[in-house]
Amino acid sequence: MHNVLEFSAAKIVKAGDKDLDGQLDFEEFVHYLQDHEKKLRLVFKSLDKKNDGRIDAQEIVQSLRDLGVKISEQQAEKILKRIRTGHFWGPVTYMDKNGTMTIDWNEWRDYHLLHPVENIPEIILYWKHSTIFDVGENLTVPDEFTVEERQTGMWWRHLVAGGGAGAVSRTCTAPLDRLKVLMQVHASRSNNMCIIGGFTQMIREGGPRSLWRGNGINVLKIAPESAIKFMAYEQIKRFIGTDQEMLRIHERLLAGSLAGAIAQSSIYPMEVLKTRMALRKTGQYSGMLDCAKNILTKEGMSAFYKGYIPNMLGIIPYAGIDLAVYETLKNTWLQRYAVNSADPGVFVLLACGTISSTCGQLASYPLALVRTRMQAQASVEGAPEVTMRGLFKHILKTEGAFGLYRGLAPNFMKVIPAVSISYVVYENLKMTLGVDSR
Repeated sequence: MHNVLEFSAAKIVKAGDKDLDGQLDFEEFVHYLQDHEKKLRLVFKSLDKKNDGRIDAQEIVQSLRDLGVKISEQQAEKILKRIRTGHFWGPVTYMDKNGTMTIDWNEWRDYHLLHPVENIPEIILYWKHSTIFDVGENLTVPDEFTVEERQTGMWWRHLVAGGGAGAVSRTCTAPLDRLKVLMQVHASRSNNMCIIGGFTQMIREGGPRSLWRGNGINVLKIAPESAIKFMAYEQIKRFIGTDQEMLRIHERLLAGSLAGAIAQSSIYPMEVLKTRMALRKTGQYSGMLDCAKNILTKEGMSAFYKGYIPNMLGIIPYAGIDLAVYETLKNTWLQRYAVNSADPGVFVLLACGTISSTCGQLASYPLALVRTRMQAQASVEGAPEVTMRGLFKHILKTEGAFGLYRGLAPNFMKVIPAVSISYVVYENLKMTLGVDSR
């Protein structure tokens, strides 16, 4: 009993310790209680399907069914009657104090107030981010999945739906993506490429189909990258020793950045191929395999890892700022507007995804540009072999700071359509695959 109380107290201190000094002062404790009660109210409201201020067995059955878990009404009554605190060896306590087989708000709050709830299935379900939104750069921190989603196999359906949404989104915005690559590599003060001029030049050189050059490999790399990143993320979470369903933001950033680095390292040759295919001239290569063979023969294996260092360095600012902005917007909305549900609605979710992705790209864009130029070095005639540092110096000297943001306009132009398309396709694929989490 003493160990269980110690464990609960430690969890409260960890949840409420904002300044990370290992202690919980009065102000932090009050803040913890207020924040915790707000989260409890959200969960209670989501379970109270009848809006009568009480949770009964039928409502628990329905809520778990929405998460993909089927239980009987008798099992739901046991859940109402007896709840173990903490782990399975903890003491049995009673949430339904008056024996009515229903739980009102006061019973719910009194039972849970001093049990830190860092894991809220409803928030995890409604606020998925990297699984839904695809803007062409798969550097975001992976989403969390609830215990129910893992146990019922819904997690892989979410990933499949996200992959399909990404494929459609990238294909629809491929002309803007290719224009961005061309502007990153070829635009300069002497060759000031504009958006309309860039599209005209591409169509004149290779016809309308040339607008989609490089899209095939860009779509193909979604599946291996997403799978590797998800598996690496789950392993890293275990390695850092956390068993929580929803990690703290710094833990998510650490695990997500490392998982992103592992995934990017695994599929990086495909990134180089994508850039070379996007920059190719009509008739230069017969396809992806011919391009890969050509690079390997003329430049060697090392060519497939050109730009690797700036790409790795770009993961932290992109993933960190994207996650921080998204979490800030999410928490602000939950605190101000979430009364009966944590569901933000389509427009709020799209706005949060668009803003966070834009901020993440803006922060990491100079590194992305340098990466692309290094990947393209051998495809540009007469281009000298340069290092990341040398390329930064050259761009700043010849073009100024603005030169590090060439191609930013088409890159930002594709964010809103990419986010919107991936969301719509994701929702439709999710229903097709039998995922009903809303």
